[in-house]
Amino acid sequence: MRRVIVTIMAVVATIGMSAQVRKTVNLNFGWEFRLNNEGEWRSINLPHDFQIEQPWVAPAADEKADNTDVAANIKSRLSSRGFKEMGKGYYRYQLTPTDEMKGKRILLDFGGIMYTGDVFLNGKRIGGTDYGYVGFEIDITDQLQWGKANELAVTADTREPNNSRWYTGGGLIRDVKLVVTSKDLYFARHPLYITTRDNRFVSISAEFTNYTKAKAIDMRVKVTAPDGQVVYEGKSTRQRNMPTRTLVNQVPEIEIQNPQLWDTEHPNLYTVEATLLREDGTVADEASSQFGIRTIEFGPAFGMKLNGKKVLLKGYANHHTLGALGAANYPRAIEKRLQLMKQFGINHIRTSHNPYSREFIELCDKYGILVVDELYDKWTRQHTGGRVAFEQLWQYDVPEWVKRDRNSPSVVMWSLGNELQQDPNQPFNDFGVTMFKLMKTLLHRYDSTRLVTVAMHPRYRNWDTDSLPCELAKVTDIQAYNYRYMYFPGDGRRFPWMTFYQSEASIAAMGPNFFEMDLDKVIGLAYWGAIDYLGESQGWPAKGWAQGVFDISLEPKPKAYFMRSFFVPDEPMVSIAIIDKKGDMMWNGVQTGNDGMSSHWNRQPGKELQLITYTNADEVELKLNGKSLGRKKNPKNDPKQRNLIKWDSIKFAEGTLLAIAYNNGKDVAHHQIQTTGKAVKLSALADNIEWKADGMDLMHVRVEAIDKKGWRVPMAQDELFFEVEGDAQIVAVTNGDINSEELNVQNHRRLWNGSAMVILRAGRNPSKVILRTKANGFKTITTKLETK
Repeated sequence: MRRVIVTIMAVVATIGMSAQVRKTVNLNFGWEFRLNNEGEWRSINLPHDFQIEQPWVAPAADEKADNTDVAANIKSRLSSRGFKEMGKGYYRYQLTPTDEMKGKRILLDFGGIMYTGDVFLNGKRIGGTDYGYVGFEIDITDQLQWGKANELAVTADTREPNNSRWYTGGGLIRDVKLVVTSKDLYFARHPLYITTRDNRFVSISAEFTNYTKAKAIDMRVKVTAPDGQVVYEGKSTRQRNMPTRTLVNQVPEIEIQNPQLWDTEHPNLYTVEATLLREDGTVADEASSQFGIRTIEFGPAFGMKLNGKKVLLKGYANHHTLGALGAANYPRAIEKRLQLMKQFGINHIRTSHNPYSREFIELCDKYGILVVDELYDKWTRQHTGGRVAFEQLWQYDVPEWVKRDRNSPSVVMWSLGNELQQDPNQPFNDFGVTMFKLMKTLLHRYDSTRLVTVAMHPRYRNWDTDSLPCELAKVTDIQAYNYRYMYFPGDGRRFPWMTFYQSEASIAAMGPNFFEMDLDKVIGLAYWGAIDYLGESQGWPAKGWAQGVFDISLEPKPKAYFMRSFFVPDEPMVSIAIIDKKGDMMWNGVQTGNDGMSSHWNRQPGKELQLITYTNADEVELKLNGKSLGRKKNPKNDPKQRNLIKWDSIKFAEGTLLAIAYNNGKDVAHHQIQTTGKAVKLSALADNIEWKADGMDLMHVRVEAIDKKGWRVPMAQDELFFEVEGDAQIVAVTNGDINSEELNVQNHRRLWNGSAMVILRAGRNPSKVILRTKANGFKTITTKLETK
């Protein structure tokens, strides 16, 4: 089969200068694109994932597969990459600089290109990336042609199937910006470094370049509190007493009176504004960064402390993609996820196995999510883009990654890699020890305030016989084991200085892998694949991982409420789950298969069912149509069964099934499911009450088929068709069914479990927007929206 090739170009953009000394222009709008470098160019806006638009490549349709074992071949070749063909994307944008830009320093800033990328200006290659998860900039000051359109072109390459173990997406998946500064005195990329001490002292430094004749440069600094009040204003002078033109201005330590601390429930953010001044006092350049005042401590006796108080990481580890949107980086889609995760008690995310976008980190700052920020998967050419040797990447990636995120209070730990033990081809042939020490040394050049780890699986050197942790586990600051929490006690006795973090936890073992840890001493855990995602399919027709507690459209599955029962232990809850099928699938040496469960009461008459009630209360009573089926205690003393009550041989009868939770004999929580009638109409619910007309903001609209009483009908599978009027467009449709053959970029989608979702992208003009949803047999519904 031929490789799929995609190209994107852009319309003319005339960029002028305002009175600002530093100008940042978003270049996301007005590109052109074509597939396979053939046919007509089409207009698109960024972010853009060209793979998500492409057809699924089913096993039987893959001409490269070995005909003797088509399914096995396609599984090894494309199942990890989401059953999408690999290829290249070509983008172009025409940029016309104005005379006002002459004499300025002009940069292109790329947030990320998936998976590798090359950038051309007027046909000449001017830069690119060999590892597209990390951003970069290109100085085009001397490359621009004045008074005419300059053609900016980008080629994005997904590389080969084995260059990633998951769906990466392809293309210009993050923002592209034009940055204009003064030419002789300016701040460096990610110039500010802000640290705090004792929850009241703040240290600020700034990197800048001085090509003026001045021997001393003043920098004005202002610090603003979360409430907008200015808490510090001052000036710091840096003498040029060395040959280099690039210097660091260190501001004397500042004491903040009555500081507003940052934590998971009160994510207070301060802002630093730094201004470079010329000798005559005029402004040369400006930079700003938010930060939080907080302390982080780690130790084997307590795990982790935030501001002196024990905090347990309760989180998940997922890849960077955003469901039906693919790898395209939409801040609103990220925000929606974080808001949902907070509702279920999640306070932590591990960015497996690469840097997420800067917008993701900033939103974690805003919402109080604790982040383990990860740079790589395995340290090999194969797993880091495939274009150059790993040894040619890390010394460039580490500074960019660390300097970008080091001021964010949400980032509590750096992780340099993942599961190195599974690949013997690590640099220096010592399973990562020397490479870790080299990278950690460079990392500490740019941030020495956080501990550094690597996620390990297995945590020892030999799958079968070695009972001791590997040498890498003995040199990392934190002992991060994927799945093997059962070794924490023994390793802790042998090596009492070790502090443990379950960097991946199996959802199939949910409950025991939480309660069986010493929660007073461990850092916490991250459930692997808590949200279903594209790629890493465990078998066609699944297009990706299907073992999460949230489906790919973010609908909670029954087991999400089990997780919430112990992530939010102080809020009494109960939730009913019916086991539809047993799961015993293995993955990566770990059982990952979950029981297939649902929470509806539309069943075959007389069928005997196995039920589970998830609860953190003392006991639960089950009632069917008002008749008690019994009352059972929560086995809280059994870590393998805690918060999980099983009910066998429950005979189905139409009506209502009610679970009542009790604490000390008092009714504290209910969950009721009922037999629904026939679907008679559609209902739509939009999620964004302040939809911004900025060209980037999203509106997620959930559509359900409901019966005459207003209950969602889980068996409804009708196909919905969507039409939009106004300055907005459909960017994705989804329904949570990871097995569906439907594409995500179209204007129609079947209901699944009685539900589907359409995602709209706002235009840049405030507008009334009308969404019409049609389906055979239903009255068309109109959803009135507005961008502002």
